[in-house]
Amino acid sequence: MLHSRWFKTAGAAAALTLATATAAYATPAPAPAPDLTAAAVTLRYDDSRAAGWEAAIAAGVANWNASVSNIQLVEAAPGTRAEIQIIATTGWPQATLGPVRPGGTARVELGSQAVAEGHDKTRIAAHELGHSLGLPDTKPGPCTQLMSGSTGGTTCKNATPNATERSRVQSLYAGGFASLVPADGRVLVDAP
Repeated sequence: MLHSRWFKTAGAAAALTLATATAAYATPAPAPAPDLTAAAVTLRYDDSRAAGWEAAIAAGVANWNASVSNIQLVEAAPGTRAEIQIIATTGWPQATLGPVRPGGTARVELGSQAVAEGHDKTRIAAHELGHSLGLPDTKPGPCTQLMSGSTGGTTCKNATPNATERSRVQSLYAGGFASLVPADGRVLVDAP
């Protein structure tokens, strides 16, 4: 009986020691991943000065809206303020590097010189919007990278951001607009 009591006491002490040692050396649970889908940010665009580009802009906007869940690009109602001003020009496409915040300002110039050289209008529009959302150029790059711009070649029609580009925008807009670093105002000119 004494022997049995000793084993019970020793067993309980060992279990307590093991539990204490495990707790002392346990790795803390990893922090939860940020919710990249929370608090969708609405950004308005004004394309009233982009005559001839309307269909390309609409397609580029649709591609971004289908690709990322925490931003929504919407056309501004006439007479209302828009964060992204889209303008048709005769030069090379260029845009303000974002990420643009709600209430902020970014400018996209859709240059006809790139179209004259054979580049796809929808790809140009989606690419320039990508700059406003905070993506720099990835030149040189393949056609599969939207942000490779003109280095994708004149036969490239891809106007959809790839997984890396989508992830970067999701990350830039994670948690809503309060977490955004203001755009630095640099203008990226997309000439080859």
